[in-house]
Amino acid sequence: MARIKFASDFDKSVLLNNFENRGWIQVGPEDDWNFYWAGVHNIRNVFSVDSGFRLQDDQFINHFPNHVELTRKDLMVKNIKRYRKDLEKEGNLVAEKDETGRFIHLDFIPQTFMLPADYNLFVEEFRKNPNTTWIMKPCGKARGIGIFLVNKLSQLKKWSRDGKGNSFTPPSAKETYVISKYIDNPLLIGGKKFDLRLYVLVTSFRPLKAYMYRLGFCRFCTVKYNASLNELDNMFVHLTNVSIQKQGDDYNAIHGGKWTVQNLRLFLESTRGKEVSDKLFDDINWQTIHSLKAVTGVVSNDRHCFECYGYDIIIDDNLKPWLIEVNASPSLAATTSSDRIMKYRLISDVINIVIPPGEAPDVRWNKVPDKENLGNFDLLYDEELANAEQGQQDVRTKPGMPNPALRAGLRDTKRGSQATWK
Repeated sequence: MARIKFASDFDKSVLLNNFENRGWIQVGPEDDWNFYWAGVHNIRNVFSVDSGFRLQDDQFINHFPNHVELTRKDLMVKNIKRYRKDLEKEGNLVAEKDETGRFIHLDFIPQTFMLPADYNLFVEEFRKNPNTTWIMKPCGKARGIGIFLVNKLSQLKKWSRDGKGNSFTPPSAKETYVISKYIDNPLLIGGKKFDLRLYVLVTSFRPLKAYMYRLGFCRFCTVKYNASLNELDNMFVHLTNVSIQKQGDDYNAIHGGKWTVQNLRLFLESTRGKEVSDKLFDDINWQTIHSLKAVTGVVSNDRHCFECYGYDIIIDDNLKPWLIEVNASPSLAATTSSDRIMKYRLISDVINIVIPPGEAPDVRWNKVPDKENLGNFDLLYDEELANAEQGQQDVRTKPGMPNPALRAGLRDTKRGSQATWK
């Protein structure tokens, strides 16, 4: 078998060591490669009609052409809202609401508005609950850049003022922001706020095939949480991004302010009990699958593509998980030695699922990896398996109701196999 040729837009050791340890040969992105770990900025060029570039059957690339439908903050929210509305129109039980109009099974993103487009709607909502804190984020930025908290309309007006009176105009026409209800009751450990970074690999959107990585981690703030209004500007209290926390005086370079998901689970089982801990991780799997289902109709499902997403989740003190955002290029920089080992394994496991060991790269294969090639990934959802299983079951739902159908009360009726019940 010919040696596999790889191209990479990054010189991160966790990538290059993986490729070189497999005996792969490095070539440039403009050369004839089999496997390209590209930066998001180059994906547009690869798939642009003008480039005249046509991918061959032995070529794989690490992003879907329009992954932004999931990974840009405003588009993710728009797609999830549309998905919920569509399910509701179908009369799908998954989109059931309670008496207050809140989705029972699909309430997993904080209430969010786009600015400037939804400014008037936001003001209306703000006036209903004037003591609420909101978090503003620029849609096209990452690593905590440009984020701030607001609890007064005057702060927004001051921020957007451009000399034209009080009308709302963003700093630049290009820059759209999302403003979301701030989760001010986060679960604290040792008095500190944290979020979860989970890795989700998608090898196909239609049919949907997704895998969850077992070695995710928690990122802690360095300063104890304080919901006091005086601390709204202190990002060491509120934002868990490592790029921000490592600037702080209290940052610990040995553990990097990180905990493994396994440690979190053990901690929760010992403090809250196994049942509620299991439900929390069940809920995380559930919302991950539905966030992916929300974009299956809009993402270009090119068979040369796969993508490893960084999911950011915050758990509140009721052990309810909230999806905050999805990253298309989760950081591969290692802040600690255990971080480096974990990320090396992550990339190795991704490659083994995309190109099974010992096989030549071929996009025509059925994308059902052998169990021994999953490494630290677990199959999260396989739409073909789910449909086959649903064909064999009476799931006590309306005709044509898509899987997932089994959730909460529904879930207990018949809880299919792990990759299909959700």
